[in-house]
Amino acid sequence: MSLKGRDIISIRDLKKDEVELILDSAEKMESYARGEKVLKLMEGKILGTLFFEPSTRTRLSFTAAMQRLGGQVMGFSGTSVTSIAKGENLTDTIRTVERYCDIIVIRHPLEGSARLAAEVSSKPVINAGDGANQHPTQTLLDLYTIKKVKGRIKGLNIALLGDLKYARTMRSLACALAMFDADLTLISPRGLEMTSDILSEIENNYGKKPFQTNDIDAGLRKADVIYICRIQKERFEDKYEAEKMQKAFRITPEVLSQCKDEVAILHPLPKVTEIDPRVDEMKCAKYFDQTFYGVPVRMALLALISGVM
Repeated sequence: MSLKGRDIISIRDLKKDEVELILDSAEKMESYARGEKVLKLMEGKILGTLFFEPSTRTRLSFTAAMQRLGGQVMGFSGTSVTSIAKGENLTDTIRTVERYCDIIVIRHPLEGSARLAAEVSSKPVINAGDGANQHPTQTLLDLYTIKKVKGRIKGLNIALLGDLKYARTMRSLACALAMFDADLTLISPRGLEMTSDILSEIENNYGKKPFQTNDIDAGLRKADVIYICRIQKERFEDKYEAEKMQKAFRITPEVLSQCKDEVAILHPLPKVTEIDPRVDEMKCAKYFDQTFYGVPVRMALLALISGVM
């Protein structure tokens, strides 16, 4: 099995055994990701990071991953200082940048932009988020975190909580968890439920039928893992209703007192009001560990795509 030269645009681009290869390889990368050992697998290679949208964790973890592998990074964040500001189209930008680097990582606000970049580029392209569509490396690090925290994915009850309609993280993750035979509980405000196409894909491809509810208490009682993302206030015409939903779909120590003792809380970050700050100090809070795991996972992916691992 080889991922050499592959584009990673959607989690659907990967078969289960390929995902397992990435996760197993990430395990081998952890000591290097922590700086405990030195690795030079990507010495002489350059990663191009094209972030047309702001990013902290994804951009910095890709940078750290490439540097921990012994490679170099070039790129930009935002469009004000690029040729895009002068009117250059995405196709020409990709055709230019591929001349300078060995792998391209792209984040762009438009759905389908990463797929277009992959079609244009002769170099491998990794999607770091295209609009509300896909964010495959976030999904990979989420799977890795769950395995690290719980020792397995199969058979766990995993609750996805928050905006399930628009959050790209949730859409990608739901399918991946179903592929690994987890039991899904989907908890959201009315109107922000998981879309029917994702639900159909989960049922038709993996034979799983998630439990759906708008009741946070009912949804969390059996959860082994709670994965939460913010309620996007900007999606509501009525701001009062949005604030009401934000308060209702919030993790607090009081809410967690009704959950399993060993429940784990994950979040793609940044978090705003959806997690009470008191939760940060609780043993169930695993979201800062989750951000670190992005480094070994992305190290593994870069090394596998480059064919050096």
